[in-house]
Order: sequence, then structure tokens, then C-alpha cells
Amino acid sequence: MNFEHFIGIDVAKAKLDIAKAIDGPVLKVANEPSAIKAMIKELPRPKSALVVVEATGGYEKALVIELVEAGHIVSVVNPRQVRDFAKALGILAKTDKIDARVIARFGQQVRPRAYVKTHEKQDELDQLVARRRQLIGLRTSEKNRQQQADSKAVAKSIARTLDHLRKDIRRIDEEIRKLVQSDDQWKGRAELLKTAPGIGEVTSTTLIAELPELGDLNRQQISALVGVAPFNCESGTIR
Repeated sequence: MNFEHFIGIDVAKAKLDIAKAIDGPVLKVANEPSAIKAMIKELPRPKSALVVVEATGGYEKALVIELVEAGHIVSVVNPRQVRDFAKALGILAKTDKIDARVIARFGQQVRPRAYVKTHEKQDELDQLVARRRQLIGLRTSEKNRQQQADSKAVAKSIARTLDHLRKDIRRIDEEIRKLVQSDDQWKGRAELLKTAPGIGEVTSTTLIAELPELGDLNRQQISALVGVAPFNCESGTIR
């Protein structure tokens, strides 16, 4: 698409720095719903601009959703790519204002892939799958401690914790199952995934949660997105 404007937004927990041009002034607003809504009203008309947002540990989620709902074309980019881009331009200083302008320039030069509006229940599924992973990690840590516990009191404490974690994992599993079954598209995708050898309930729901593009991209694109596609790496005599 041909864009008239390239907007870069540097995201932090408490604030947003918005560069409406690669060399223009940088607006600072609070990263909270009312401020975001007011800021979006001041942006150029939807689809005339590419809005590039740096992924920042989830603090960008509310902003991206509001922008997409307002009709804007949004790209969410990896901070490492933006930083490497800045270094390639010789921009070594790092401030929020500089970052916002660099993000806008990255959008202009690179034209990153636009964010696709996800399923309305996607965030809930993402959180459930992430929570399950956290609980599994806690259970593994407790099992490791259990093997080294000589004190009866400590062993009993660990046993109680493990019992609680097992029950909590079962509850999370059931919530994930019900959520996937509540949507025909997810349900069909899960059933299709489970026809592959070695793919069960947990793996299929994890793929649905963490790879929503699955089914919409071809095999080359999806393998590249995941990071398992082979790419040439040749330099001098190295092949």
C-alpha cells in the first residue's frame, strides 16, 4: 500500500512516545485507555498511515487493539530489529524520542507486515496457555526439591504444594478445553492437528494459542515465521 504518513510509537509501561513523522515532534501520552483514545483521534485518517508499534512485553496490547478497532493499519515489530536498524543508520544514542522516530523510519523503509486482527477470545486462550506453562515450571521445580528433601516437614510441604499444582493444572486444562470447544474454527483446527502423530490436546491448543496464523499461511511462510525454515548462509568458503 502507498502511505502518506509513517507513525512510530515507543511503548513503555506508563507512557507512549508518538512520532508522527520520521523527523517531526514527538508527542508523549499516558499509556492508559482514555489517553490512548484521545491520541488516536489526533492521528491522520485511517489507512493513510502505517502505524508501527514496538512490542514491549504486552504493554502494547491495548494500544494495538484500539488502533485496529479505529481502522488503522498497524505493524507490531521486534525491538531487536529496530535497534539493529538504528545501528545500521549510525544512530547509537537511545532515548524514547529517538526510538519513536527510528520506529517511524523503520516503518517507512522496511514496511513490516501488518497486524491481523485476532480472534476475540485469543487473549484469554494465550493467558491460559501461558499460565499452564508457568504451573508446569513450578511443578518441575518442586519435584526437583522433593528429591533432595531430607526433612519430613519439608517433604510434606512439597507434597502439599505438588498436590495443589496438579489440581490447578487440571483446572486450567479444563478451561482451555472448554474455550477451544466453544469455537467451531478452533475446534476443527485442534482436531486436524491431533491427526498428526505425536500431537495431543496440550500441543494442539498451544499451537492454536501461540500460532494463530496457522492455517492462513502456506507451509513455507509458516515455517519461516516459526523459525524452522532453512535459509542460505554463505560467506567466503563457508556454506
